[in-house]
Amino acid sequence: MRVAVIGLGYVGLPLAAAVAATGANVIGIEIDAEKVKAVNAGQSPLRGQEPGLADLVGEQVSKGRLRASLDPKEASGVDAVAVCVETPIDPTTHDPSYKALKAALAGVAPLLKRGALVSIESTLAPGTMEGVVRPALERGSKRTVGRDLYLVHCPERLTTGKLLHHLTELPRVLGANDEASMRKGVAFYERFVKAEIHATDWTTAEVVKTAENAYWDVQIAFANEVALISEELGVDAFRVRDLVNTCPYRMMLSPGAGVGGHCIPKDPWLLVSPAVQSKPELIPTAREVNDFMPRRMARIVEEALAASGRKIKGARVAVLGFTYRENTDDTRNSPAKIVIQELRRRGAEIAIHDPFARSERGYAVLRDVNAATKGADCVAIVTAHDEYRKLDLKALLRRMRHPAFVDGRDVYAGPDLVKMGFVYRGIGKGQF
Repeated sequence: MRVAVIGLGYVGLPLAAAVAATGANVIGIEIDAEKVKAVNAGQSPLRGQEPGLADLVGEQVSKGRLRASLDPKEASGVDAVAVCVETPIDPTTHDPSYKALKAALAGVAPLLKRGALVSIESTLAPGTMEGVVRPALERGSKRTVGRDLYLVHCPERLTTGKLLHHLTELPRVLGANDEASMRKGVAFYERFVKAEIHATDWTTAEVVKTAENAYWDVQIAFANEVALISEELGVDAFRVRDLVNTCPYRMMLSPGAGVGGHCIPKDPWLLVSPAVQSKPELIPTAREVNDFMPRRMARIVEEALAASGRKIKGARVAVLGFTYRENTDDTRNSPAKIVIQELRRRGAEIAIHDPFARSERGYAVLRDVNAATKGADCVAIVTAHDEYRKLDLKALLRRMRHPAFVDGRDVYAGPDLVKMGFVYRGIGKGQF
């Protein structure tokens, strides 16, 4: 079987490697030359802790089953195509942007042979398969979906740090609007998915994917709002959470400095975007709460600095963590960026440390935590990397000019740090 995977990011790379491991011949089409070079060298371009992925990529490349290319024409005549490109939203209007998706479809459609399967793994606003994907494929391929071309929507369910596990072990929702496409799609995903595959139609699959991330976003917003209330009342929201969860059928999540990643900040907007008559309110409100948390984190830094006798203007703040999720290299929509922007707006000088993330334009990331925190007036933990749970706190205190310590992820117990001499503040924490 010959398979093309369009996009070798956090979804496409593990998918390509897993499909290759079933004996298929897989070509990954990617616009990033560095990723192509890394994959063809048998290396994973993803940093961070991704158990098994680097080994699987190296193994499949060495066996000749997996390779990458910048040329879309290498996908010509394949038996199946999986489209794994980004589907962002407009930052102002929150409308979906399908520039990458449309480009991928336009590139692959003329190359499709009769009987080929196309699976859209990208997350879509409800109605996109019917209104965008099918017309683009039929127009570009001059073939008819359901007759001589087969089309399914199997939205990914991956989380960085657990990519391979989630790809192969989690149940999948497979949308198809005709029986032939469903048969083809099930046969393809049964090659590497060990869990149940739930059959449905395109639109239901679109709603399921966006709803499951909107659900999570609403739950996080509840936890964050409880955290804000707890700060005002002088109690520990994390202790509140523990006690709430002693009640049966409760599962309050952990609050924090913000929500990031490619999915949760975006998918709720994809879900509500086609809803005109129902005028959703809860989901957009949850987005507002979660978007506020990085700004609250910056404000707490200012409060901690003031409590330690330092104004924020000209203060050196060491921001620990630039990725949105611990122990990964994924900086997409990271709340750290908003925290940094807010602190800079207030006049602070920022040193950024992260053990995995690469530097980006406007954000120079240091690898040496000692250098990042030397002479700092405040240390602010934004991402709960394992490395930050093992800091030599006594040495850290000696390196700092002022002892302000702000914890955005409940990494340390406030009373313990106060006893050591730190001025401690945190998301969801009362004053110690």
